[in-house]
Amino acid sequence: MRIVLILPLAALLMSGFAYFSVDSSQHGFLRSPLNGGGASPGMTGAPTESNCTQCHSGSVQNGDTENVLTILSGATPVNSYVPGQQYTVNLLMSSNPTKRGFQSTALTATNTMAGGFTGQAGNTSINGGTKKYANHTSGSNTSVSAPSWTWTWTAPAAGAGPVTFYVATNKTNNNGNDNGDMIYLSQHVIQEESNNGVFDGAEQTLQLIKITDESITLQVPKSIGQVNGITIFNATGKMVASIPYLKVINNEIVIERTSHIESGLFFISMSISNSLYTKKIVLQ
Repeated sequence: MRIVLILPLAALLMSGFAYFSVDSSQHGFLRSPLNGGGASPGMTGAPTESNCTQCHSGSVQNGDTENVLTILSGATPVNSYVPGQQYTVNLLMSSNPTKRGFQSTALTATNTMAGGFTGQAGNTSINGGTKKYANHTSGSNTSVSAPSWTWTWTAPAAGAGPVTFYVATNKTNNNGNDNGDMIYLSQHVIQEESNNGVFDGAEQTLQLIKITDESITLQVPKSIGQVNGITIFNATGKMVASIPYLKVINNEIVIERTSHIESGLFFISMSISNSLYTKKIVLQ
């Protein structure tokens, strides 16, 4: 009878140990690394999205130099797109870590999906719903198997305007756990070719009224109650501000200046009556 009682107790203790060894790192046991074959959607650091620190307990870094994203037409890098055309997107990490991962999406100024993604077998996979995300695969998360990631981007229809690729990469410390990693976030803007439905402010649609240290005031056409998808890019094409919409008051909109809009050349884009307009301004 004693043997019958001891065996179930031993089995219970062993099952408890197995549970903690898999699921509880605070007890000193290692968990399997997460997302070896790609993250769940929405981890790029884009507006309203999270980033890789949702699962990895690392710190967020500026990825402007770490994340090298190139958009190619054939073998030629481009900085503007033709609506509906297919392009090859190439992403690499300049430090080429031994273990790494990424997720990227491409959004318009109104934070909607810009075109579509197609993955490359064994190198990149695509997930998501209305927004699509390119991810590493379980075979492309080491520098040995793949020095870079590649996927196909089909550009959006005419009038979509500037497209921002949001990128989150993960430089892991390869310790078999999900802590101590470095997450690099970056944004990469490609413009729509100017003869495809994007109108410059020189057509009198947008007039610069006033610039102060606190704001930029622009005049817009009468009968317009609201402008949408306001984005501001600096001279290098990096987005420095994104505003979902602004109410028009007395035919004017007022854009608040932040520390990223202090001086230099800037391009302000916005949607007015379903057309995209841009205004080039120089701030002192």
